[in-house]
Amino acid sequence: MASKNCLVKHLEAVETLGSTSTICTDKTGTLTQNRMTVEHCWLGNQTYRVSHDKNEVHQQMDPIRKCFEAYSRCAILCSRSEFTDDNQDIMKRSCSGDASETAILRFMESVSGPVTQYRAMFPKIAEKPFSSTYKYQFSIHKNSDVNSNAVNGSMSNFFLVMKGAPERIIKLCSTAIDAFGQSITIDTDFIQEFEETYRDLGSMGERVLALCDCDFTQFPQNYKFNLEEGNDFELENFRFLGLIAMIDPPRY
Repeated sequence: MASKNCLVKHLEAVETLGSTSTICTDKTGTLTQNRMTVEHCWLGNQTYRVSHDKNEVHQQMDPIRKCFEAYSRCAILCSRSEFTDDNQDIMKRSCSGDASETAILRFMESVSGPVTQYRAMFPKIAEKPFSSTYKYQFSIHKNSDVNSNAVNGSMSNFFLVMKGAPERIIKLCSTAIDAFGQSITIDTDFIQEFEETYRDLGSMGERVLALCDCDFTQFPQNYKFNLEEGNDFELENFRFLGLIAMIDPPRY
């Protein structure tokens, strides 16, 4: 023990350690750096290992640009996290919000430009916060006249963006976006690939969230949503956008 620079004050502590089979410890900030970072994106039925370099990510996503636009829209808008300072180094900026949302916020700011400006284009009208009971959160946004058809040709007044536990999100979706930005029906082959990817990312110690969206064509421009008294719509037939996986690097 002394050779490992470990000072033992009580001999019984060594005896207890020798008979220990399981050790429970806090992970975040103790075993890890408490710096959650986006590591992989799965969209267009392909997994991408991503950096926070804008040019590199745009080069990766150029063949699936329409798909990435919808994916980015959800990642940017479906969030309560915000920057609380203007540090030039995006990765060192202080943020409000939990670790996962902070990681996504920094990633999207790095690769897609100013998040605040983008959010101003699509004002948040209503929101349902995350709960451990249903394991997802969503927000409803208004399409501006200029940007009403910016993502997928929709002329709807409102759209919903949602993120949450992959196993819950996939059950709410009937279609998925393909590499060309078109909606395809979710079948057994897609579910199998989704489950394999989800397991693979999880096995690497990454925290995985799923993204989906839905355009609301049934509501007039001045409609007021009231989510507290029950949804004005059914949580079904959403469009699956992809997975986003984050990792908190271990301490060395």
